Amino acid sequence: MKPKPAHLGIKYAMQFQDESIVEVYHHRSPYLSETINSLLDLITDTPRTVLDVGCASGDIARRLPEHVERVDAVDFSQAMIAKGKPLPGGDHPNLNWTYGRIEEVALQPPYALITAGSSLHWMEWDIVLPLFQRILTPHGYLALVDRGDEKRSPWDAQFVEIVRRYSTNQEYQPFNLVEELEQRHLFVQEGSIRTQPIPFTQSVEDFIRSIHSMNGFSRQRMGEAAASAFDEEVRTMLTPYQQDGFITQSLVDSIVWGKPVSF
Repeated sequence: MKPKPAHLGIKYAMQFQDESIVEVYHHRSPYLSETINSLLDLITDTPRTVLDVGCASGDIARRLPEHVERVDAVDFSQAMIAKGKPLPGGDHPNLNWTYGRIEEVALQPPYALITAGSSLHWMEWDIVLPLFQRILTPHGYLALVDRGDEKRSPWDAQFVEIVRRYSTNQEYQPFNLVEELEQRHLFVQEGSIRTQPIPFTQSVEDFIRSIHSMNGFSRQRMGEAAASAFDEEVRTMLTPYQQDGFITQSLVDSIVWGKPVSF
């Protein structure tokens, strides 16, 4: 079995338990309505049950329960779950929050859909993909969801350099999750979509806060001096592109769905 990239796994996933990440997580750009509708369209089996793995504060999970029989939302950060419960949809009777690692928690299969919003890369693939195969309904899918920009922002090259210097995850190397899973014979892609772009305007300060919700940028792990220096460099970088303290990006989400397999 090909080894998992060194910059992934529990060592770095634990950062999402940090209060400094949890308290700014809501500054991330939202998943688009088209994304939620597309996920619901993937459900063709009964029971109409969904498992959302690595749910964080429930950005996906909280928007599904009124359309299905049950959503089981699993995350191993108690603080993230606590943040999600009082948010809109967080107290829906069809939503079941579960604390723990997906590799270890008790589940209630079968599921007609398993969703992973920018989370599967932190998990133990050789454990969870065979697990997902076992607990999906015959026509159920695993859907990998990511949010991003329609095109490269004009500041991207400079931003990448700033990120490289300040990130506490110096092992990070970019990779394609779907390709990695397919090379390991753990996933077979059956379809994909990219949503229509939607403009998203955000204050520069909220954009900076959103970065501190990401792996490698927990303020408590960076230290206040490094975090403040990082913030100032990003503010300076964005100065030519902001208007009255705001920047606008063109958001798109991507969904790749398919079948998990055992090796």
